[in-house]
Amino acid sequence: MSETKELLEATVKGLQEKISSLQTDLNEKQRQLENVSKTKITTELYDEIIDTIENAIEGYNFDNTENYEFEFGMEYDGKVYVESVCMQSCYEITNFITRNIDQRFNVLPKNTEENTVTEVQKVI
Repeated sequence: MSETKELLEATVKGLQEKISSLQTDLNEKQRQLENVSKTKITTELYDEIIDTIENAIEGYNFDNTENYEFEFGMEYDGKVYVESVCMQSCYEITNFITRNIDQRFNVLPKNTEENTVTEVQKVI
């Protein structure tokens, strides 16, 4: 009886390890599947985009109170406090970041000869 229990415990442990290994493989293949249709860029270009976004955000005027909506609350002792702050003009910061990206990169229209040549070179 003891041998049967030990054999079953070993089998269960082996199957659990196999499940863990298969789950890891499945997660990796799902990540690869998600990435297969994404536009590919180099690490250097990615770093440059991140730098551009960081510079744009650092240059944005977050002090303009017109961009925010404040909700106030009052405590029982009469103290007023800010309950929530909501940024109203997210499009403004989006446009600010987009302008910075446009200034830093030469964005080509989708159907240009240069884009077509680049796509052909990628295939070759």
